[in-house]
Amino acid sequence: MGDIPSSRAAWGVAPSPRPSPTRGEGVQAQPAAPTDPKQAAAQRAQAREQAAQRDPEPSLARRFGQIGVLGWLIVLPTLAGLWLGHRLDRWLGTGITLAAALLMAGAGLGLWLALRWMREQ
Repeated sequence: MGDIPSSRAAWGVAPSPRPSPTRGEGVQAQPAAPTDPKQAAAQRAQAREQAAQRDPEPSLARRFGQIGVLGWLIVLPTLAGLWLGHRLDRWLGTGITLAAALLMAGAGLGLWLALRWMREQ
């Protein structure tokens, strides 16, 4: 593949410094990188397979369910704000002032709820 810079170096981020061993501590030996490209590719494939077993990819149905939850978390407060604003505007005779204000407030609340839900996932 050639010399490809790491993603951190490509973005201009300095690598984090590694602490040097203190007196009395030996440097732990790490397994030597294989010189055979086929062996290196096999080790990378095995590492990817082990990572996939530890943290499996969610199913397509679960992904669609998450998208649906996010949609309803944003749409329901927005529509509730619009409905409430419309009712208040009709009762007070204020045109569309409260409907517009509560529509924006509902959208803001929905986005905040969606962001909070995504952080929890």
